[in-house]
Amino acid sequence: MAIKKDKIISIDQGTSSTRSVLYNENGHLVDAVQEEFEQIFPHDGWVEHNPEEIWESVLSTLKALVKRNGLNPEEIASIGITNQRETTVIWNKKTGLAIYNAIVWQDRRTSKFCEELASYEKLIHQKTGLMIDPYFSATKINWLLRNIEGAKAQAKNGDLLFGTIDSFLIWKMTEGRSHKTDITNASRTMLFNIEEERWDPQLLELFDVPPIILPEVCENVSNFGSTNILGGEVSIGGVAGDQQAALIGQCCFNPGDVKSTYGTGCFMIVNTGEEAIYSENRLLTTIGYKINGKTTFALEGSIFVAGSAVQWLRDGLGMFEDSFETEALSKAADEDSKVLVVPALTGLGAPYWDAEARGAIFGLTRDTGKEEITKATLESIVFQSKDLVEAMKADNASFQNLMIDGGMVINDWFCQKLSNVLDVKVKRPEIIETTSLGAAFLAGLSSGIFEDFESLNKSKKIEKTFVAREEDHRYLEWKEAVKKVLT
Repeated sequence: MAIKKDKIISIDQGTSSTRSVLYNENGHLVDAVQEEFEQIFPHDGWVEHNPEEIWESVLSTLKALVKRNGLNPEEIASIGITNQRETTVIWNKKTGLAIYNAIVWQDRRTSKFCEELASYEKLIHQKTGLMIDPYFSATKINWLLRNIEGAKAQAKNGDLLFGTIDSFLIWKMTEGRSHKTDITNASRTMLFNIEEERWDPQLLELFDVPPIILPEVCENVSNFGSTNILGGEVSIGGVAGDQQAALIGQCCFNPGDVKSTYGTGCFMIVNTGEEAIYSENRLLTTIGYKINGKTTFALEGSIFVAGSAVQWLRDGLGMFEDSFETEALSKAADEDSKVLVVPALTGLGAPYWDAEARGAIFGLTRDTGKEEITKATLESIVFQSKDLVEAMKADNASFQNLMIDGGMVINDWFCQKLSNVLDVKVKRPEIIETTSLGAAFLAGLSSGIFEDFESLNKSKKIEKTFVAREEDHRYLEWKEAVKKVLT
């Protein structure tokens, strides 16, 4: 009897953990294995990961998932990959070892270099849709090639390869046979021309990046190679950066559809269809996805610190042992508290784009406790979301519904506060980890398990809808607090 190829595995390689997730042919989540890894902070504003530790976390979660579910590699139709975007790795193609730690998207070490590039802002925005900021990969590549001994010469000789995390994992999984990335990850490097859909020679020269180190750019559904790490040959058929994967996982396939993911950071993306809308309000123009030769564009607002602020309260300040406790703490807080938190722990993203801004807590009194600080931290993420919504409205991208996902949205108090402050219906799906679901959809399209977008839509289920109950008047106070930390 022939073995049925009806399983999909998603590798969801995030900023703080790696998850390997098993889906069935209906797009239903069967099982998941998660593993956290070390966050490295060598200096103020620097954030790094050990690439080998990331690779080991992928291997161990995959193998645990396969073992726990008694999977035969022949049952796996395809593997999808989604990843923390912009995080930059350069490795030696002979040894497979990175020349330095991965420089994480949150890292701010290239702030001064970005300031020096100010005169190129219009050019870079026109070509890439991005702002000049340390967030993106180009200045990180430049830093690595300039600061690691011998790197520039090795790169020019073709001994080194660059990749965002998806490329690094594909290269490892295919044992060096495939050096590829997808178009959404490429569009976040600040080296990729989103209209011409190619690495831009002028930008490569500006950032002093040898073209020879760059991966081949593919559509989101493509042949990224095959891997034998599970004991048999399995294809890698779908890849997307985490936020675009969430857009796909939320089935935001029509212009005006919008989703907001609350993970380590917060990322709000609205589908703008076949037109690249260039924001006049400091949002990013990005590629949403490209499937079957058709490119869909999106507008994005990026908040650098969301769940990582909760992680800081938990691990840095020891205010609670588990993030689940934040809902009860917020409910228990004094409703008249004037505490405001500006969580600029790694600068401020859209619409401020201030890499040097640092966090602050305002309004502390003698009776302020962990309840009030926790509540104010969650509120700060809601207020930052309001910043993004206001910018999107100003760019004529209005909407009535907001699809939400990510680890933070299991908190009903937080979701209700979002609806109140944003004055929109907030919809939470049954599967809140939609980044891995989006990667599974892409892998399923590649392997024929899913036929088209319509078949993906059928698997979408809303678990709860939050409707605005009351107005929230503290947003203007938040704006005043932000002014005090801007540089």
